[in-house]
Amino acid sequence: MSLGDWIGQSENLVFLAVGVVMLAAGFWVVTSRNLVHAVLMLVVALAGSAALFLLLGAEFVAWTVVLVYIGAVVVLFLFGLMITRAPLRRDPLPLDHRRRWPAALVAVAVFATLAYATTAFFGWEQGEAVERSLTGDLGELLFRRFVIPFEAVSFVLLAALIGGIVLARKDPRE
Repeated sequence: MSLGDWIGQSENLVFLAVGVVMLAAGFWVVTSRNLVHAVLMLVVALAGSAALFLLLGAEFVAWTVVLVYIGAVVVLFLFGLMITRAPLRRDPLPLDHRRRWPAALVAVAVFATLAYATTAFFGWEQGEAVERSLTGDLGELLFRRFVIPFEAVSFVLLAALIGGIVLARKDPRE
C-alpha cells in the first residue's frame, strides 16, 4: 500500500489526527511544570486512546477507558490534590540534565524495538477481520466467574479512599 492510498482512506486521516493530538498531549504531560495542567493533558491523551479504540470497533473498551481512567483515576488524582492541599508550585525541583539524554535514548530504543517486533511479527499486510465478542458475554464472565476478585478490588479502592481522607484531615491539636 502506497502512502497516497493510505492517506486516501478517511479512517487513516482520523487516526493520524488523533495520534498527533495524543503525541502532543503526552509530551505536554511529561514537560508541564503545573501539575493540574499535566493532569488535564493526561485526560486529552486518554480520550485519544478511547477514540482509537472506537476506530478499531471496540466500543466497550473505549467507554471503559473513559469511565475508569478519565472518570475515576484522573478525578481521584485531582481530588487528592485538592484534599491534601498539595503545593502547586510552578518551579519544580531542578532536573538533572545529565539524565535527560540517556532517558530519551532509552525511550527511542524501546519504541524502535517495539515497532520492529510488531512489524516483523504482523507484517504490513492488512489482516483478516476477527469475530467480535459481545459485551454481554464479557459481563456474564466477569460477574459469574470473577465476582470475588471484582469485589476484592472494590474493597481495596474503598480502603484507599478512607486512607486518603485520614491523611488529609487535620488533628484537633494542630
